[in-house]
Amino acid sequence: MGLIGFLSKTAQCGKNNAVNPKSFLGELKRRNVYKVAVAYAVVAWLLVQVATQVFPFLEIPNWVVRSVIVLVVIGFPIAVVIAWAFEATPEGIKRTEIADAMPATAAQKKHAWIYVVIGCGAISVALFFLGRYTVAPQSERPSGASLPEKSIAVLPFDNLSEEKGNAYFAEGIQDEILTRLAKVADLKVISRTSTQRFKSAPSDLREIAKQLGVMNILEGSVQKSNDQVRVNVQLINALTDAHLWADTYDRKLIDIFAVESEIAKTIAETLQAKLTGSEKTAMSKKPTANPEAYELYLKGRFFWNKRTAADLRRSIDYFNQAIAKDPNYALAYAGLAQAWKLLPAFNGGAPQDCFPQAESAARKALALDDTLSDAHAALASLKGLNGFDYAGAVTEYERTIQLNPNDATAHQWFANDTLANIGQNERELAVMKRAMELDPLSLVINANLGWAYIHLGRLDEAIAQLRKTMEMDGAFYYARYTLALALELKGAIPEAITEYQKTVSITEDAAPLGMLGRLYAAQGRKDEAQKILQQLRQRREQRYIPAYYLALVYLGLGDRNEALKWLEESYRERDGFNIGPIRVDPLLTPLHGDPRFEAVAEKIVPAREFGKAQK
Repeated sequence: MGLIGFLSKTAQCGKNNAVNPKSFLGELKRRNVYKVAVAYAVVAWLLVQVATQVFPFLEIPNWVVRSVIVLVVIGFPIAVVIAWAFEATPEGIKRTEIADAMPATAAQKKHAWIYVVIGCGAISVALFFLGRYTVAPQSERPSGASLPEKSIAVLPFDNLSEEKGNAYFAEGIQDEILTRLAKVADLKVISRTSTQRFKSAPSDLREIAKQLGVMNILEGSVQKSNDQVRVNVQLINALTDAHLWADTYDRKLIDIFAVESEIAKTIAETLQAKLTGSEKTAMSKKPTANPEAYELYLKGRFFWNKRTAADLRRSIDYFNQAIAKDPNYALAYAGLAQAWKLLPAFNGGAPQDCFPQAESAARKALALDDTLSDAHAALASLKGLNGFDYAGAVTEYERTIQLNPNDATAHQWFANDTLANIGQNERELAVMKRAMELDPLSLVINANLGWAYIHLGRLDEAIAQLRKTMEMDGAFYYARYTLALALELKGAIPEAITEYQKTVSITEDAAPLGMLGRLYAAQGRKDEAQKILQQLRQRREQRYIPAYYLALVYLGLGDRNEALKWLEESYRERDGFNIGPIRVDPLLTPLHGDPRFEAVAEKIVPAREFGKAQK
């Protein structure tokens, strides 16, 4: 008789006889249900201990651990029902009714199950205390669970060439492999700005993995002699120090693109990343058939990455030389566009002179290859900075990120140059955080995250973020004067003045000087403000100084007419870096509502579009 049958039978007697609990409990005992339940519980606990204590060491995924626990829970009622319905006999498993009729069954009073329970219990307890007292706390050891498995950082490649001047070539190969990997949406690839802070073959890969938020590291070396190139690479799991793959390539310079493509594809396959058809095509591209043009392009990128006005000018020269060697070299045009676009931001030229050159180069690059994310990023930025076409900029940036999901620079520009200016400040913060995930040690991205907090009025978080950036590099003046602004907005005026003064002492940039002049004037230190105003006027006669900073000082002095005049001039100069955020700039708040101010703001971001999601 089964359990359900037994209960049904007792229920039928309900009118005349109450159910006897002792009879039911006795039946459970006679059928060994108690024994099975106890044994199951102990064995189940043992399985759970093995899953939770041992599986993590073997890097078995968490879903397996969860599955074990779920199966253990589901199995309990099944085990109880089976124990009720069946009995173990010398002749095998029999239904309980049949086993009851067998004379030998009654004699089978063995105690083996007790030994099983005791043994399993002892093992379970041992595993529990082993895990409790011998495993380091989560905060004290690297956590593989917190790092995405399909993530990688490409560290700087060693330059093993006899000519140390070939450093640009080793850096270029690293950059090209990284760029090809970055086009794979299923991979997280850290930007070179962060990886360049580490040596080619560091001793503590775990610490680097923790700082960069990746599980895998690619190390390598490059040796170039005339037109012969040797590339050594090895892929390492940074948490286990396991070497996942390694190879050496000896090729002619003309074949270097095939090497870069093969390395990138092998890494993607080793990390089990899913590749779309377009991603496979992008990774296999040969951008030029001219090895001289390629070397000139790498030199251009080498100086572009240094981010100073002088180095950007040198990069422009090299990109132009590469184009002269191969007029259809789309990547060289894209590099040229990005160099001209950045030049005004580093005091290397006026926007009116640089932006048209940048746009022309970007459009030429896209005419040659419409899938170049670098060219789309440059054009997106220019649509906002130069044309104040923010709807067009959003579309271009979204296309850029679709083509290259791991492009930290594109995310940063999108957040800082476009989303901030059109009042989509929550999205600005989210996109900037994504940029920092991809390039966690980038100074400018860390500083611009501070700006995103300022735009949202979250000043405490802005100050904390900017102090963190200053700890990374105290000489990074952009973060210092942004910190000064956050302190000023918070009401910490003496501290803000100190930070502005420190910034002015380490840079010739007009930004901190103009901001200090405005604050001096607002605090009644008008003589000092007038001296700064004169300095800015004199400098402007010699080279390009943004009109915006003169407007700030005049605003601090209370001369609204002159302040508005210089803001209008800033618009005519197409100074999108400074006049673009006109509706979110906290220093321009006193001018809100003034008809002349609103007229300028309307030309940049129409009021009906401000804060509205672009479609």
